[in-house]
Amino acid sequence: MPATSKDHKILSMHAELCKTLANPIRLELLGLLRDGGRSVNELTVLTGVAQATVSQHLAVLRQRGVVSTRKEGVNVHYEITNPKMIKACDLIREVLFEQLAEMEKLAKSEVTA
Repeated sequence: MPATSKDHKILSMHAELCKTLANPIRLELLGLLRDGGRSVNELTVLTGVAQATVSQHLAVLRQRGVVSTRKEGVNVHYEITNPKMIKACDLIREVLFEQLAEMEKLAKSEVTA
């Protein structure tokens, strides 16, 4: 069955989202935001990454609709827009841990063979 224009649109959006998440710093930021909003200052301290770099990555995530902002006094807090994003990242992480365990298992069996 040929793909429809709607299918192509979703595939394109999926690819763009994957590109957005294809960065370890952005993934770390999402992990830190999983339990609620945090300010750029908090995220800078927790990651040990320069504030300018954290801000740049948060801007990319915000432009792609992965995080949103809210003002709290003089601070801007970032929050994940959809909790399903964390579920999706967790699922991918589970698959990666399974793959890693399988690779380690294969490596051990080659050593003992």
